[in-house]
Amino acid sequence: MFAIVGIFLIAMMILAILSVLKKGESKNRNAKRNPIKGKRIITMNEQPTFMKLREALPEHIILVQVAFSAFMTAQGYATRNLFNRKIADFVVLDKAFNIVAIVELDDSSHKGKEKFDAERDALIQEAGFKVIRYKRTPELAQIYVDFNIASSSLTQVSIEPNVTVTRTKFVADTIIIERDDPTLQPTQHIDEVKLKS
Repeated sequence: MFAIVGIFLIAMMILAILSVLKKGESKNRNAKRNPIKGKRIITMNEQPTFMKLREALPEHIILVQVAFSAFMTAQGYATRNLFNRKIADFVVLDKAFNIVAIVELDDSSHKGKEKFDAERDALIQEAGFKVIRYKRTPELAQIYVDFNIASSSLTQVSIEPNVTVTRTKFVADTIIIERDDPTLQPTQHIDEVKLKS
């Protein structure tokens, strides 16, 4: 008799547990979906640093807001969870798309998070990459030092071509051709087009 009562109580407990689990599932399924909104990919504080990096490193590719999982990997979930949802402010690549350095901007939002930043740096260095941290937007000279760019290798390039200016004389009136003109073939030259009176 006690065995039957014991089995009955165990069965009731199992049913109660299953009932609670099922209610939890239905709550998750019926959870209200909030609207998705766009946001800036780079903060107002990071924008000047991005522009300085582009100016100082014109031969490099500058990526912003790159997930750690895009440039490092590991076996096992426990290890991957160390970097899974972390984002690098900037990743500097050479022309062959090799990582030159990871650049982090430590603005006022990083105060009191030095331990967290040190852990991030350790992960990046373990993956074999250089970390460069700036407390504010760096000057060009500082970027040159950090990326081992000698000032002698920086040359000023003139963008104005050597053009001799001469006077020209008026040759013809302007001809305007509409693209929808069925008489004009795509390969015709302008001098082949007959003007309509």
